[in-house]
Amino acid sequence: MALDIILYILTAVCLAASIVGCIVPALPGPPLAFVGLLLLSFTDVAEADITALELSITFLVAVAISVADYVMPVIGTKKFGGTKWGNWGCVIGSIIGLFFPPVGIILGPFIGATVGELIGGKQFSAALKAGFGSFLGFFIGTLLKFFFCAYVTIRCIVAIF
Repeated sequence: MALDIILYILTAVCLAASIVGCIVPALPGPPLAFVGLLLLSFTDVAEADITALELSITFLVAVAISVADYVMPVIGTKKFGGTKWGNWGCVIGSIIGLFFPPVGIILGPFIGATVGELIGGKQFSAALKAGFGSFLGFFIGTLLKFFFCAYVTIRCIVAIF
């Protein structure tokens, strides 16, 4: 019973950190949500409720969403007419943006893609469109992370009660 209490507390910490990690890039939201579910699966209450198949699928989805989170701004840039200049700018802007949270995290890919397209010779309006695509990709990636972490959090609550 004492071990269960410790596991409940660790699960709650992981799930709370996963929700925060949807916005703060230093915290990997989906992997933390998975760890929370995994920890909960070892408790007496949730042991029979959370299956190995569910854990496996949740793990794969957490990995896929984590990868997609980094790829979505680049895809958004490409879908909105960006070139390799915009893609590289998006990647560089994302990295630089990490040093200026939270604004840099949001605007880094947008500014990077826009500047990259301008360097590549695009007109300002076309460069801005590619930058918007990177922002949209970032926003979609953030939503995916949030919905996944919220789902896992709700799933854990249901398993306990």
